[in-house]
Amino acid sequence: MKKVISMLMLGIMLLSVACSGPTEEGGDTTSEGGAVEVIKIGVFEPMTGANAAGGEMEVEGIRLANELYPEVNGMKVELVVADNKSDKVEAANAAVMLIDKEKVNAIIGSWGSSLSMAAGPIVLEKQIPTVAASATNPLVTIGNEYYQRVCFIDSFQGTVMAKYAFETLGAKKAAIIQEISSDYSVGLVKYFNDAFIELTGDADAIIGTANYSTGDQDFSAQLSNIKQLNPDVIFAPGNYTESALLIKQARELGITTPFIGGDTWEAPEFLEIGGDAVEGAAFSTFFTSDVPITKESETFLDAYRAKYDKEPASVTALGYDAYLVILDAIKRSGSTDPVEIQKALATTTDFEGAAGMITLDENGDAVKSAVIKMVEGGLFKYMTTVEPIK
Repeated sequence: MKKVISMLMLGIMLLSVACSGPTEEGGDTTSEGGAVEVIKIGVFEPMTGANAAGGEMEVEGIRLANELYPEVNGMKVELVVADNKSDKVEAANAAVMLIDKEKVNAIIGSWGSSLSMAAGPIVLEKQIPTVAASATNPLVTIGNEYYQRVCFIDSFQGTVMAKYAFETLGAKKAAIIQEISSDYSVGLVKYFNDAFIELTGDADAIIGTANYSTGDQDFSAQLSNIKQLNPDVIFAPGNYTESALLIKQARELGITTPFIGGDTWEAPEFLEIGGDAVEGAAFSTFFTSDVPITKESETFLDAYRAKYDKEPASVTALGYDAYLVILDAIKRSGSTDPVEIQKALATTTDFEGAAGMITLDENGDAVKSAVIKMVEGGLFKYMTTVEPIK
């Protein structure tokens, strides 16, 4: 009997030790026996599916920021990453899971405006502050006080590329090929269309528009029609995979017209799939490692190069900045309450990020400059910086 009692006592002691041990991700315990409070930042990104490369690049920046700045207000910051699988329904599900199951204090995501917009009503209803790194469609934040972004929006990006087409390329007539299933592509096309017509003073400056859907691989019909129109430039913002295939097939059809696009082209896959065909393709983006903008740019670049031994993509710098902006809001609010964090986040002004200074306007949009890059020698080469429109 004594032996049985001793075994029972030992079991109780071991159970007690186990229950008071480290929390998830190695957290310690307080003197009262409860777990040290942890700030949870949820991340919902396309880690698989058509947009996986974009999600992976953003998560690289978020994780790097967490490694460099793992605490705020004496609390450990824990990342909870959810795969939205490049799907709108899955994006909404990921947001619900992060909020209801993981009890996150704030959220970062997602690469892809459509995916961000799918989660928008959820974060608004649940009142969880959310920051998009690179989602540029204006509808991501309009009417949603709980959604912010650290990138410029498509109205600016579309104007930047229209000016590039008109002033740098000397284009007077443009054709458009849009990814009709992508809110990002459709929105960017609208702003390019309006700006190009205004710049040329010609209501008929857009001489043709062709559509395709995400996942398409054969663009021969659209390109054959565009070829007959003989435009001075082709604006074709879309996902990196389809865009690279599109340009490659255009060159195979003998189309030599310059192609220009948006920030989604800045992915290694665009170069790998397009090969020599994408040489000379130009696009707008958010950041260049050739011209560090702030001291935080240098901190980010040094850490990224040391960890990955390569140059970062623009969206990687934006993922880094999205994390830092949330940390700054938590620090200024002095609270773990999502509502209080959101109040501080909305007042972000002149915050020094890796991809530039960040001031959020009344819609939660960052007022920032744009960078134009061109594919040259199989690399993304920095061309110029365009300041925001005042």
